[in-house]
Amino acid sequence: MTGIFVAVVGPSGAGKDTIIDYARTHLPQDGNYHFVRRVVTRDAHGNTEDHDTLSEADFLKAVEQSEFCMHWQAHGLYYGLPASVERVLANGGVVIANLSRKVLPQLAERFPRVAIAHITASPAVLAQRLASRGRETPESIASRLQRQQPVEAGDLPLWTIDNSGEVSDAGDAFTARLKACQS
Repeated sequence: MTGIFVAVVGPSGAGKDTIIDYARTHLPQDGNYHFVRRVVTRDAHGNTEDHDTLSEADFLKAVEQSEFCMHWQAHGLYYGLPASVERVLANGGVVIANLSRKVLPQLAERFPRVAIAHITASPAVLAQRLASRGRETPESIASRLQRQQPVEAGDLPLWTIDNSGEVSDAGDAFTARLKACQS
C-alpha cells in the first residue's frame, strides 16, 4: 500500500508548526505517522520554526548526493525534504510536512497520494502573531497580509483548518484528518 503525503501549507503566523506539533503529541506512536523535518538554509527562530539547518554550500552538496526527495528555492533560501520520506510512503505511512504552496504541483507529480492541509487564521490573528515575532515592520505585515493567495489544490484533497481560536480545536481537527488517512 502506498502511503499519503500530507502537505501543511498556510500563511506565516497561521500556526502550522504549532498544529503539526499538536498532532505529533496526540497521534499514536506506532510508526505510521512520520513528521518530516525540512532542511533549510536559515537558522530556526526560537520555538516558532522546526527545521534542520545547512549552509548553502552544504545544501547544494546534499542535492548533488541525492539526499533529498524534493528540494526548492523560495524567498532567497533553499528547502529540502530528506530522501527517507520515500521509504515511509512505500511502507504505507502518513508523511506530514510544512511546505510552501508553490511546490504543491511538484509534490503531486512526485508522489501518488497527496492531501493538502491548509492552516489559516483571521487577518487580525495573523497580524498579531507576526508582530509578536518582531521580525517585520507593521507596514511589511500589512503588505504580506494583502498578498495572500488562495491555495490552488487542483484535484488534490484540501482540508482547510482555521487556527484563529484555541490550538486544541484546530489541532483536534487536523489530528482527526490524519487518523482518517490510516482507515
